[in-house]
Amino acid sequence: MRTDPGGIALTRRPPHTSRALGLLAALAVLVFLCLLSIWLGSKEISFGAVWQVLWHDDGSADAVIIHSVRMPRTFLAVLVGSGLGLAGTVMQALTRNPLADPGLLGVSAGAAFAIVFSITVLGVSSLYGYIWFAFAGALLATAVVYYLGTRGRAGSSPVKLALAGAAVTALLASFTSAMVLSDPVALNRYRFWSAGSLSGVDGTALRQVLPFLVVGVVLAIASGPALNSLALGDDVAIALGRKLGPLRLRGALAITLLTGAAVAVAGPIVFLGLIVPHAVRFVIGPDHRWLLPYTAVLAPCLLLAADILGRVLARPSEIRAGVIVAFLGAPFFIYLVRRRKLVES
Repeated sequence: MRTDPGGIALTRRPPHTSRALGLLAALAVLVFLCLLSIWLGSKEISFGAVWQVLWHDDGSADAVIIHSVRMPRTFLAVLVGSGLGLAGTVMQALTRNPLADPGLLGVSAGAAFAIVFSITVLGVSSLYGYIWFAFAGALLATAVVYYLGTRGRAGSSPVKLALAGAAVTALLASFTSAMVLSDPVALNRYRFWSAGSLSGVDGTALRQVLPFLVVGVVLAIASGPALNSLALGDDVAIALGRKLGPLRLRGALAITLLTGAAVAVAGPIVFLGLIVPHAVRFVIGPDHRWLLPYTAVLAPCLLLAADILGRVLARPSEIRAGVIVAFLGAPFFIYLVRRRKLVES
């Protein structure tokens, strides 16, 4: 057994061949869940009919449901899941904080506040319009949380950053609530969006956020070797020829793009960037060259599974995917906090 910089016990690393085969297996699971997501919904459609209209759009009512509702929803889950999973992984590496997650360190709350501000105060109505406010809010919240979490003679610690994130999240949530309560139209939109929903998004919205998510994914995965060096400490990373300033800037840009775009289109979904990186790290080790691709595949698997479960449990209605993920993530977060206290004691 080994321990990563965050104090989490790890298993012995599997060889490269096993990792490659495991990644292929994870991709197969993702494809299976995508097919399952396209098949299941409030209206029951046989799998044979789904498979037929999936490849041959005949203009029927079933084809409209598959191509206009379920396929965009499935693709959205893949994009948002990959984005939030990678954002959490990069945050944990940059801060060396095992409790880092866009939803826990105030990044999602900052993006949500900026979006609501743009809608209620500035009258922005298009996704492409307020996504820029999501980026600004995410970046500002990240800076504030990092500043608060590093104050004091003891410097930063995972628990201090988590507490700073909780405080900033609560403050921004109160401001957000104050704005939406004064605007009934914004309140109706916010109530649906704030729970972390994958429904109601069409192909146009996907095309608008796709470039930002793709750039964020490329930046995150390309940072893998440098994040391995950073995990050894700043001095070692510098000795290995890494320039910490550009590395942290690239990481912050990736987190901002991934979180801002994901929150803008699906709402704040917490714990996704916390659960998956730790689960992957436990299986394959802390090497970010593999950790990041695995997370990019398995995080959407978790989000798709939560979305499918929410649709099945409450049919013909549904439970928001963000609620299911939060239900799973809260006990895991408590476990990590307790384990961290044991490591520090």
